[in-house]
Amino acid sequence: MHSKRRLTEQRLDRVLNQRIRPAAHARTVPVEIAIWSVQGEPVPVADGLAAPYEPVTLGHRWGPPWSTSWFRISGRVPQEWAGLSVEAVIDLGFNVTGAGFSAEGLVYRADGSVVKALNPRNAYIPVADPAAGGEEFTYYVEAAANPNLNDDHIPSRTGEQPSWMTGAGSESAPLYQLLRLELAVFDAQVWELAQDLDVLGELMRELPEADPRRWQLLHTIERALDAVDLQNIADSATAAREVLRPAFAAPAAASAHRMSAIGHAHIDTAWLWPLRETIRKVARTLSNVTHLMDEHQGFLFAMSQAQQLAWLKEHRPEVYGRVQEKAEKGQFLPVGSLWVEPDTNITGGEALVRQLIHGKRFYLDEFGVETEEMWLPDTFGYNAAMPQLMKLAGIRWFLTQKISWNTTNKFPHHTFWWEGIDGTRIFSHFPPVDTYNAEITGAELAHAVGNFQDKEAANSSLLPFGYGDGGGGPTREMLARAERLVDLEGSARVVIESPADFFERAHAEYPDAPVWQGELYLEFHRGTLTSQLRTKQGNRRSEHLLREAELWSATATLRTGFAYPYQALDRLWKTVLLHQFHDILPGSSIAWVHREAEQTYAAVTADLRAITDAAQRALAGEGDLPVVFNAAPFARDGVPALGATLRTRPSGRPVVPVPCGDGFALDNGLVRIRIGAQGLVTSAYDIAAEREALAPGAAANLLQLHQDFPNEYDAWDIDAFYRNTVHNLLDADSVEAEEAGVRIVRTFGDSRIEQLVSLSEGSRRLDIDTEIDWHEKEKLLKASFPLDVRADHSSAEIPFGHVRRPTHANTSWDAAKFEICAHRFLHLGERGWGAAVVNDSTYGHEVTRDVRADGGTTTTTVRLSLLRAPRFPDPDADQGHHHLRYGFVIGADIADAVREGYAFNQPERSLLGSAEVEPLVTADNETVVIEVVKLADDRSGDVVVRLYEAFGGRARTVLTAGFPLASAAETDLLEREPDPRGNTDVVQADGQRVHLALRPFQILTLRLRPRKRD
Repeated sequence: MHSKRRLTEQRLDRVLNQRIRPAAHARTVPVEIAIWSVQGEPVPVADGLAAPYEPVTLGHRWGPPWSTSWFRISGRVPQEWAGLSVEAVIDLGFNVTGAGFSAEGLVYRADGSVVKALNPRNAYIPVADPAAGGEEFTYYVEAAANPNLNDDHIPSRTGEQPSWMTGAGSESAPLYQLLRLELAVFDAQVWELAQDLDVLGELMRELPEADPRRWQLLHTIERALDAVDLQNIADSATAAREVLRPAFAAPAAASAHRMSAIGHAHIDTAWLWPLRETIRKVARTLSNVTHLMDEHQGFLFAMSQAQQLAWLKEHRPEVYGRVQEKAEKGQFLPVGSLWVEPDTNITGGEALVRQLIHGKRFYLDEFGVETEEMWLPDTFGYNAAMPQLMKLAGIRWFLTQKISWNTTNKFPHHTFWWEGIDGTRIFSHFPPVDTYNAEITGAELAHAVGNFQDKEAANSSLLPFGYGDGGGGPTREMLARAERLVDLEGSARVVIESPADFFERAHAEYPDAPVWQGELYLEFHRGTLTSQLRTKQGNRRSEHLLREAELWSATATLRTGFAYPYQALDRLWKTVLLHQFHDILPGSSIAWVHREAEQTYAAVTADLRAITDAAQRALAGEGDLPVVFNAAPFARDGVPALGATLRTRPSGRPVVPVPCGDGFALDNGLVRIRIGAQGLVTSAYDIAAEREALAPGAAANLLQLHQDFPNEYDAWDIDAFYRNTVHNLLDADSVEAEEAGVRIVRTFGDSRIEQLVSLSEGSRRLDIDTEIDWHEKEKLLKASFPLDVRADHSSAEIPFGHVRRPTHANTSWDAAKFEICAHRFLHLGERGWGAAVVNDSTYGHEVTRDVRADGGTTTTTVRLSLLRAPRFPDPDADQGHHHLRYGFVIGADIADAVREGYAFNQPERSLLGSAEVEPLVTADNETVVIEVVKLADDRSGDVVVRLYEAFGGRARTVLTAGFPLASAAETDLLEREPDPRGNTDVVQADGQRVHLALRPFQILTLRLRPRKRD
């Protein structure tokens, strides 16, 4: 038999797309159109409804970038359309991109109530079903002229960018042209025929050519196309559907893969649009979701990011009310357990705790739901402390798909147990469809089935469907596909069900799934550890200022009756958590976003310093003696951890440099530093150990400049070939000694770097205070420290602990980790001796090692990634002035690295007063770090203490309260007691002390109830 496969497939494509789909809205009449263009930022709905409108016609150009225009649509349903379904069909000038990357609109009735949203994949307004005939209607469309910045051909790829890419330029020419706006009869039979042909055609293409089912479908589709009268599609649609009906009656194989489909709309809280536009995207997406739920009672939709629902409640309460209504019916499902979907590489440990606290509490308070999953489909890697944090927050399941973006190694599992650094395991799933924006197409289902790594023992996977990134969500076409794919021969079974139901089934099916231990490192987007330094600095400093504000406020409340600032701290925490979203903190958003973030962090800093100053003044009392406060969890210079003392003489004074050869030396009796004529550290000698830290002939604090032009994503990526070219910044404009240290100035290209290298009395840490006026493009700046150490692994701080990574490249997995994340410290050592680098705002690090020509001695080099200069999506990323600090700790073990990391980021603060401050709590074992001291969020007056084992071993400690103690209890992260998940034996030994035993890297939250005074 001669094959007609190609001919029939081509015929299907043309008939379906050019004839059948358009015929669903074939009968049309014009409507009246008027417009009002908003000057400036979006306005309240009432203003839009009452505005002065001007009539326009099709072809009208509207919408300079980022502007808003309101369209008024009015008309009368023809009398002869009585009994029919009537819709308005609109094309605002949509381009061919996804739902959230073009013009968008939200439709209102004349009374201000919301109908639904418009986007390139959802371009209709329901007017009447059925129509009475003759009724008049008026709708208003709040249309957003959002530019498409997700286009590979925008000017940023080659150089200059228009001003509106940074949020400026509202005076620019209009972006869009009104192409279609008319009233139409919606022919349901024709539309259903289109969905039938769509599903069977896609299934047919994905079946193997040797499969008889493929050829049977081809023949059936050909007969159905023959039954379609192209001049009268409406009257022939039913007959064509009858031809196709037997094909849908054939059930799926008993062994068919089961896909749990869940409606979803990943909405980036900011990215190629500012925060204010995300607020509108949420309203648009959820108005469409609730509209679909009205028409499809079995449709379920999962939404993460409590912040977005909080915005909806504040800005669009009528849409929020609809969401709550659907939640009560079990259709709208809050998931994720987090305030936003944060970056989890850079975000600090306590901030991740607060992400969980505020996310879960919002869902509990607003929906009565205890979420049990962490939903992070798009974050750029996952730190190894997360399994424990999840379990402590009552989370049972973890979902992402981002690791499928690896460019070197394919992750070996889709369903598995993820084990953290403390030994906690969480049941985890990566949807094998490899997207969180599925459309339930035949190609997607076939890919998921073939890609699924765990076929031998499992047969279930999750399918999140709906347009995302820029929002949009599921469409009626997607639901039509799901309905047809419930039980269809040749396809996976598609069943709409909740993520909780999926995870329960998957766990029961595969309880002994394999285990992945340690971090989930994304072999991609490594540049996000460095891009947009000011944003990262704002986050790091805010996290530490919040810690201080809570500590001193709690201390002052118990000691002086200071009014604990519950509301202010709640607001400030949520502001910081918002900006940890995975396209803000990583530095991958447009300039508008990062400019606003910088302004926001400045305001947060001012507010937190005001809170801290007020609390410290209450504690210090009246007087003129210097009272020194130490918020770090380790004592230093005579000041107790978490307390304050009077200091009558300065401590930690800088060592004055002395001439040495052609440079200078710094010597404090513990270490001896030599700085050469080029301003490089040529020697770092550990006097007690009688050991040189640097490799022979090498210099430390060598600044190195690399060309940085990745293959694909500018702000996101650093590709390994950047190492192929390097320019060492050896020439110094000046190297001069001063009382505080040695000052070095370098100029290169259009940039200038000024560094003060200093060493304090009694310290093993060499400090490098750096001012950079940065005007390079597509360059990467690193600082190099080549050590005379044979280290087979590095130890990098992560939330609530540290992770060891190999320094070699034995396997492709090792080699792919050529850029790694560390928080406050990175340590390298061999038995008996080591060194560390600490920083105040750097996250990207690199560790390499080489064997020297002397026949086996090893040089291990650590480099800090200080600055980048990508050109997309912000063409001026990181340009301008920067101030950052890093340090080199000589002769350091892990304990020293932990201690110095805190000290470097939690500086002493001093003010005049008369009183010393006893810490609220102390621990008698330095391996146990007190991370948080605060008052309980329920305003009971209880003290909450969060601590963890920091060195990686078992530890016992006695926690002593600096106040009369009534009781002590272990809680979960949400400060609830008792915690049935806990296994720590907390024993109150006497009136002030609590005995604790912790496993390696264990996190423990305690609720201490003060004894009421008589």
